[in-house]
Amino acid sequence: MTVQIQESTRITAPFRYDHVGSLLRTEPLKQAREDYKAGAITYEELKNVENAEIIDLIKKQKENGLIGVTDGEFRRSWWHFDFLGGLDGVDYYEKETGLSFHKMETRKEGVRVTGKIDFSAHPFLNHFRFVQEHAGDAVVKQTIPSPNMLLYRADISEDRYKDREKLLQDTIAAYQKAIQAFYDAGCRYLQLDDTAWSDLFSEEGHNKLRDKGLDPAEELLVMQRMINETIANKPEDLTVTMHICRGNYKSNYFSSGGYDYASKVIFGGLNVDGLFLEFDDERSGSFEPLKYVNRKDLKIVLGLLTSKYGELEDKEAIKTRVAEAAKYVPLEQLCLSPQCGFSSTEEGNILSEEEQWRKLRFVKEIAEEIWK
Repeated sequence: MTVQIQESTRITAPFRYDHVGSLLRTEPLKQAREDYKAGAITYEELKNVENAEIIDLIKKQKENGLIGVTDGEFRRSWWHFDFLGGLDGVDYYEKETGLSFHKMETRKEGVRVTGKIDFSAHPFLNHFRFVQEHAGDAVVKQTIPSPNMLLYRADISEDRYKDREKLLQDTIAAYQKAIQAFYDAGCRYLQLDDTAWSDLFSEEGHNKLRDKGLDPAEELLVMQRMINETIANKPEDLTVTMHICRGNYKSNYFSSGGYDYASKVIFGGLNVDGLFLEFDDERSGSFEPLKYVNRKDLKIVLGLLTSKYGELEDKEAIKTRVAEAAKYVPLEQLCLSPQCGFSSTEEGNILSEEEQWRKLRFVKEIAEEIWK
């Protein structure tokens, strides 16, 4: 994965300045998706627009200084449901209610388990190959929801999986196949996106688990197992990171709370190569949980700049916060990024495309001044 980059960047992913993955959908793409839903254009015509917009997006990412590029999740409606619904035994469907976010409800869509969970053919493999084909010398990052998202965000009836252990085993096996398939397609930088951990960050989240008959202390270990066993057989030259999120929908969130309750496991008990962490406001708590980082090869990507609005943060304040984090983790293990993607769903956050690119250039600018 070695690339020709400036001294202020990392040679291997995650990079000194990085981004989570999703980017604002362009106007031509939005229009094409609406036209397709209305039956005004064919799927092939929609795909042609997607292809053209992704090629242009890759170019813009490189022009704005990004080392790792993605397809912006331009072919997805949701950051997680599109992938999960493509697994064997899982269906995408319309629900009676949406997800509850702060001050709003999402679209009424979700996924449900209808059969044995497995991984065979999946459209995301070709999505990755397309980006790889057009990325040139840039590193392609593939983002997918973590296995915890299927376990905690899909509707799973007891009729399908009476034995929860079997559910865990099948999910892990499917993800192991998925990881190998992406690797075989050429992927060397894979990111697992995960909001399930946020259920452990507050008493409200604990109560949600208890309402489902689950014990937070036990689920902490289950989440750890799902990640570690999923990546246990990954190829040595595949970098796997995880992004821990508290929700991102139209510049809104669904949970709050620091990492404290789960900190020993997250920072000292996961075998990922890097962690993308939300630290953009007080909802994420302090840096103190970073004291449990016990590996010199674990990279911590500080999400100190928000993707929820376009206004730029105070540069010196960001530098000060990086210095504060460096009291717990050596500066050489730290990286910088926005706290989340700019468009976790196709609606996107409330900012303009130019504000998005300006924000990403700002991340690069700050990182180059810190890691000279």
